[in-house]
Amino acid sequence: MADLHPIAKRIHNVQPRPVRLELDTGDAGVYEFVATEFFQREFRGEGARVDADVDASFRLITSDDYERVLLGRQGPDEEGWSVVGEVIEADRVEE
Repeated sequence: MADLHPIAKRIHNVQPRPVRLELDTGDAGVYEFVATEFFQREFRGEGARVDADVDASFRLITSDDYERVLLGRQGPDEEGWSVVGEVIEADRVEE
């Protein structure tokens, strides 16, 4: 089997502790994921941002080619998910 995405592995190993994600848009924030899992090379996770935008839900998914980890957001009054950006860095938050 091909290697798992390194950023996805890092997030999976850190959770449920807080993880700081940096996006390709330049945005960065601290998230706590209640669950992350791999299905072969596909990666998924669900959680919340804890340093801002605390009422929204966030979801991690890999792109169709498994080359990128994408962060999606759904606000409390929104029907669907919107892609916020690609995760380019993930680091454990020291408490």
